[in-house]
Amino acid sequence: MGRVVLVTGAARDLGSRVLRRLHVDPDVDLVVGVDVVPPRRDVGGAVFVRGDIRTPVVGRLIAEHGVDTVAHLGVLATPRAPSASQAAKEINVVGTLQVLAACQAAASVRRLVVRSTTAVYGAGPRDPALFAEDDEPTSPPRSGSARESAEVEDYVRGFGRRRPDVEVAVLRLANLVGPTIDTALCAYLSLPFVPTVLGHDPRLQLLHEDDATAVLAQAVTSSATGTVNVAGDGVLMLSQCLGRSGRVPVPVPGPLLPALARVLRQAGTPSLGAVDRAFLTYGRGIDTARMRDVLGFEPAHTTESAFASFLTGHGRGPVLPEERIVGVEQGLVAVLTGHAPRTGQDDG
Repeated sequence: MGRVVLVTGAARDLGSRVLRRLHVDPDVDLVVGVDVVPPRRDVGGAVFVRGDIRTPVVGRLIAEHGVDTVAHLGVLATPRAPSASQAAKEINVVGTLQVLAACQAAASVRRLVVRSTTAVYGAGPRDPALFAEDDEPTSPPRSGSARESAEVEDYVRGFGRRRPDVEVAVLRLANLVGPTIDTALCAYLSLPFVPTVLGHDPRLQLLHEDDATAVLAQAVTSSATGTVNVAGDGVLMLSQCLGRSGRVPVPVPGPLLPALARVLRQAGTPSLGAVDRAFLTYGRGIDTARMRDVLGFEPAHTTESAFASFLTGHGRGPVLPEERIVGVEQGLVAVLTGHAPRTGQDDG
């Protein structure tokens, strides 16, 4: 008899991909997805239930369908807008606690797979060349979704101690890119003028969207346990990414980045949170030996080929309308000169 799988975060790009892939997996008898809104992508014949994981809906679905495997993908790694941060925090923290409580109470649950992020390692000047899963962060994230992901991992470890009979796997995914996925990093790399930290050229280790889908689906049907880093081989420097994409780097002193982030928000472009600024200063590399040795997964894409796929899907030309480009230009001038940007309106 095959597995009965519940997938949280099923409406998001990655969640809907995993839902559709598991539906055609011969080792899965039934896959049920849950999220607060319907999926934007086709999920094939998979069952979708509209519900909020901050409520007892997960426990009801586990009992109703006899779920034995839960894939908790409903952790928001990088909210695109500041206005979404509070809602994301509630989903990440409160939602995870509800999911774990439901799993703990259900005797049918035998496996739990949790999506996490390599952002839990933070980014700093004393980081190792490659973070292994057992390494402690030298500059741990203190706020934002990265900090919440670290808290989620703490909750999951606590669950593992309370339910030692349940197989638990936590996958720390590197930054996702690809031809169709929409992430904060993809949006940042698509800016016509890309703010960079003066004097720094961070290392980027990336994961293709197809590999992210494949590794999560494989983790669901695997018996591997523990924490596993997941990324494509190799790294690219930020300067290499911008050179290959034809984007214009705009070096900015690090202390001015908060002001620049406000300007970018006003121009309608992605904000740079505190953790993102550290990442764009120092970058991050991760050791993926456990991905192969424990999980038995081999990515189809390297970091370099994942970025090339991103370029193919998103194009090389400017992706913002002319008026927004002008707004970014004026904002950059304002930050660097200390003069307020002209808005074109009469102050009266």
